[in-house]
Parts: sequence; structure tokens; C-alpha cells
Amino acid sequence: MKKIALTTLFFLLVLSNAFAQQEKGITGYNNWLDSWTDFQPNKASYEEPTQILSGNISENTVLTKRNTYLLLGDVFVTDSTTLTIEPGTVILGDFKTKGSLTISNGSKIIAEGTTTDPIVFTSNKADRKPGDWGGLFILGDAPLNILGTATSLNYGLKPSSTKHITYGGENIESNSGSLNYVRIEYAGKRTKEFGNYSALTLAGVGSATTIKNVMVSYCEGHSFNILGGETNLTRTVSYRSNNNDYDFNLGAQCNIDNSLAIRSPYISSADGSRCLSVKSYDSKENADSSKKQTFVNAINLTLVNASNDLKYDMEIGLVKEAIFISTDVSFHINNSVISGFQPAVILDSRIPINNDNLAKIRFTRSYFNNCKGNIYRKGYSNNDDLESWYGSRAFDNVYSKGPDDETFIDSENSRYPDYRLRINKIIASNETDNTKE
Repeated sequence: MKKIALTTLFFLLVLSNAFAQQEKGITGYNNWLDSWTDFQPNKASYEEPTQILSGNISENTVLTKRNTYLLLGDVFVTDSTTLTIEPGTVILGDFKTKGSLTISNGSKIIAEGTTTDPIVFTSNKADRKPGDWGGLFILGDAPLNILGTATSLNYGLKPSSTKHITYGGENIESNSGSLNYVRIEYAGKRTKEFGNYSALTLAGVGSATTIKNVMVSYCEGHSFNILGGETNLTRTVSYRSNNNDYDFNLGAQCNIDNSLAIRSPYISSADGSRCLSVKSYDSKENADSSKKQTFVNAINLTLVNASNDLKYDMEIGLVKEAIFISTDVSFHINNSVISGFQPAVILDSRIPINNDNLAKIRFTRSYFNNCKGNIYRKGYSNNDDLESWYGSRAFDNVYSKGPDDETFIDSENSRYPDYRLRINKIIASNETDNTKE
């Protein structure tokens, strides 16, 4: 009986340790990055295209695994059409014409891959690089916080009708389809007038749209660009983006859960880049103050700056903040990991530090590791008030110093890294400022 009791106790301890490992940052009994992701997409080879997609797709269409497709120029799915993509299908964005795919408002994309057969959007070049092609735009009729109800994409796309690039409305539950087990690689075309495309733009997309298990890698623009709407992102990955990993604007209401951003200090745009940029508008004059401000509710995120020599990269100014929070937004982050940034968070200098604003910007039960400073206000040399506020035990945040190979289960695995937190090898500090040696 004693042996059975000890055996039971052992398994309970193992189980409790497994739960402890999953408490903060990305979660899962198994590494959900296995099989369907690709952290070395430059080594993949694909068949030559057998089908060309161009102009408007105005009839229900199925893209099949047996073909390889080429996006030639700006392609639009229009007229309430559904584009269905089979698991394992490869769609190549044309380099010369900077191919892109837009799912117009009222139409749908059903791209349901599997763990062993993901759907891949990538460049058609043999030597693939960020910005080779445009990206994927999904438009819906969910609310924006602009004056009026609808607006148009301003990226230089060339539709046959402006209605094909119009988004926004009053339908919170707008359904633009689903993306599941999808990779988007080497997108982010550069334009002189409009800057870079994003790999995946969700504009006015509603809550009935499914976005999960989506990986964006090596994008020259934003990886995920959320413009208004009511969206839910689950198990999404941004890897080595030149610009922001997740960019929220125009009153976006977004729940983002169990998701990952891996930045490199050696890859960044001249405009600066962060894991998360949270704004309500580009110009306050064009925003409707009676409508919802941008609200991001983030749970179990892991945000990592992967550096070969973090201290040196910080000294020469290559490392920036992980999160930027602008005015007139609400942002909540819980049970998350922020590792290797300088500092972890910057608040816009125009945000008054008072109870009302601090109630809208919440950091709880999160793990700050190897950050030179934690939560700062832009342009202020003394941020003791913020550090003290968020360092209070009431928020249950943890502050630590630990290398990636001890902080995460297997961050050095080049093929299928495991960025789940390895709690049992970390000694947490009670200090709210980790910059002291």
C-alpha cells in the first residue's frame, strides 16, 4: 500500500510540474510548433506552378494539393465567392508582379490545412527573401472606429472596382472564413507610396472568422495587421519580421491567445519594429471618439528577442521594446513571457499616468526575463512610478535573468524549437529593475 501511495504521489508531482511549466507563455502538453511550422523556409523546395491565379475570382473555386498555384499580380476573390484551399496546397506569390491575394468584403477563404499537410503561401523565387511578394488581405464588414462606417485599403492594390478593397460596417460577427495550419513566408512587398504590405491583413474581420495555427516568417512588413473588427487569434507565430509582429489599429477588438513572436535584433525596419504595437488611430482627427477604442486582450504570449550576444546588442542600440502602447487604447496581458528587450514595454508619452489609464493597461502574472527595464513611458528618464506600480505583488509579475537555453524547453532546436517556459531551472528575482549587474 505504501509503494502504491508513493507511486501516486510521484505521478501527482510530475503532473503538477507539467502544469507549472505551462502556466506562463505559450502552453500545451506537447510542443504545438511540431510538424506544421518551418523555421528554415529557405531550405524548402516546391514544384513549378501548374496553375495561374490572376484578376478576379468570382465563382466558388477549390485549389487542390495536386497543383501548385502562382499569384500573378493583385488577385481578388469577389462577389460573395468562397475560395477553398485543400490541405498541402502551395500558393506562390510572383516576384515580378508582386502577387497578392485579397478576399473582398462578403467573400470567404476556407484554408484548412493539417499538422502534417499545412497550406503554404510563399515566394516563387529560388533564392527567397523578405518582401518578394505582396501578402494576404482578408476584408469584412465588422466595425471600425473611423468617421463613417467603411473605408478602403490604401496599399496601392489595383482592383477592377473600389468595392473590392472596401471594408468595415456594423456586423460584429462578420464571417470571412477560416485559416488553420497555414504558413505565409517572405511576404511584405515594398511600395514607394504606401510602405510595406503585411503578410496577413485582417481588415474589418468579424468574430465568426477563424484564425488559428498560422505562422508568418520573414515578412518585410507587419506579420499580422489587424485593422478594426472583432478578431480572435489562437496559436499564431511571427518569426523574424522586419516590422511589427502584431499591429493593432482602427479600434480593433482582439483576443490573442497562446501565440508566439520571435524577433531578431539584426532584422528591423528603419521605422522601428516591435512584437506588439497597439494604437487606436493614425490620426485622431479621422477617428470617431464615440466608437470603441482598440482593445487587445492577450493571454499566454511568448515574446522573445533571439540574440547571439544580448548585452552587446543592447549596448549598441539594436534591441528595442517588445510592446508599444499608444494613446486611447486598452491593453491587458496575462500569463505571458517577455524575454530579452530594452525595455519590455514603452507607453506613449502622451498617456497621463493616472488611475483611469493604469486600469486600462494591465500586466498581470507575467514573466519578464533579461529585459533592460520593464515598463517605461517614452521620453521619461525616471520611470520608477511605473516600475513600482507593475512590480507590486498585487499584479503577481515575475522578474528574472536567464539565458534562452535555460528559460525555454528547447529554444536552440533549429527545426522545431520549443518556446514553452522551463520554470524549474529559473531563479526568479523580486527586483522590479533587472538592469543591475
